[in-house]
Amino acid sequence: MALLAALPIVAILALMLGLRWSAARAGLAGLSLAALLAPVFFGFGQGSAEGVARGIAGVAAEGGFTTLTILWILLPALALHHHQESCGALETLRRGLAGVSDRPLVQVLLVGWFLALFFEGAAGFGTPVALAAPLLVGMGVAPVQAVVLALLGHAVGVSFGALGTPDLAQAAITGLEPRAIAWRTAAIHVLLGGVMMAFFVRAAAAAGIAGERRWPVIAAVSFLLPALLLAWVLGPELATLGAALLGGMAFVLLQRPAPAPRAFPQGFWRAVSPYLLLVALVMVSRAWPAVAHALGSVTLEWRWMERFSGRMTPLTHPGTLLMAAWLLGAWVQGVRMRVVLTALAHAVRRLLPVSIAVFAMLCLSRLMLHGGLIAELERAAVRAVGAAWPLLAPAVGALGSFVTGSATASNVLFTSLQAQTAASLGVSPPFIVAAQGVGAAVGNIVCPHNIVAGGATVGLAGREADILRHTVGACAVYLVLAGVLVWALLRLAPALA
Repeated sequence: MALLAALPIVAILALMLGLRWSAARAGLAGLSLAALLAPVFFGFGQGSAEGVARGIAGVAAEGGFTTLTILWILLPALALHHHQESCGALETLRRGLAGVSDRPLVQVLLVGWFLALFFEGAAGFGTPVALAAPLLVGMGVAPVQAVVLALLGHAVGVSFGALGTPDLAQAAITGLEPRAIAWRTAAIHVLLGGVMMAFFVRAAAAAGIAGERRWPVIAAVSFLLPALLLAWVLGPELATLGAALLGGMAFVLLQRPAPAPRAFPQGFWRAVSPYLLLVALVMVSRAWPAVAHALGSVTLEWRWMERFSGRMTPLTHPGTLLMAAWLLGAWVQGVRMRVVLTALAHAVRRLLPVSIAVFAMLCLSRLMLHGGLIAELERAAVRAVGAAWPLLAPAVGALGSFVTGSATASNVLFTSLQAQTAASLGVSPPFIVAAQGVGAAVGNIVCPHNIVAGGATVGLAGREADILRHTVGACAVYLVLAGVLVWALLRLAPALA
């Protein structure tokens, strides 16, 4: 039964990696296969045609609702990029980065590593790739490599994305102290951080960007060590956001000669105003308790048949903040309304083909969850692995992200299983839960609908397989090493774990 439950995922990987199908075609094929397997072998719909029809309708409703929440991020991100490109702001930004350093690798690290991590910590939910990939393209990086760099660059920060949301979800589910999970999660990333940076440098080299090896090392250390310290002292909320800000500032200051205000070209601050406004809006809406509570109290929520539901907080949603930052930035720049409307129309045209792929992947994830396929995979993994579970714990987190497209959703799906398995094995529940969070974060770089969304921002609709082929190896290596590390620490240093 476990082999049958895994078939839709295996089919998608085979079609995308082997036959280079687009995410839309592969997703629809995987969805069709799951729609056949779930009623016949896993009892979806309780054995009646009416039950199956109602279940499929519920899955489609959940998939459609979540698709809209993702498209609401991509729409302003695409419009912002087209607007910035058409009014010359991207060229100004590129020249401004050249004022910080004339080293191409340093410029790519500033955008693909620090800026992507900063937006992950501030907003999450696809924002980093949607913003960083177009900026990298504007710097001359090929579109495929730009998306790959953005995916790899933000991955280690996903564990504490959107002000620590994935970690806080784990704490709420298990009752564990958030800091107890956070510092262990950060410690695993610190011990393995060089691995992701190595793949980042490899992707940059494939794009024709090389440089002194010390700068990637400095960039990795500048983020990872502050992240561990912040997770240890304060918990998950600022571990990614604060580390990206502090590390990025330190990285800039280490450039010689140190940048001076005159290094920035005329109009630089107007060019970056949408991004600065986005940072300000995110900080106010997340870090100011009174405002965060007021905005978060407005929700769009629905439920059907007690099984299917959807929820969105529209005023704090990254797409709403992106839209506001774009429009306010356009006003600051003095851009005419005609340019704004043209950018919006361009974004809508780009999103139409992408929406099919996102919808197919999300419907598949909901069908596998409600249809019992995920539960069967869970049970089979526990039975087969037993005492070697720590080796597999990060991979389970990645599986959840692959299927759901979200580290937070993966943690909601699998954290209870991880904690219960740890307790039954007599090992540290916080450490196994942390391993789940690490895997969930890294799984984002191979999640099909994340790849679809990232590709959409740089005109790669239909070429998602080209991106996946560059990220799947990094994900696999990181998960294997994370599993070995967790297993070794539990055996050799159980008190530390």
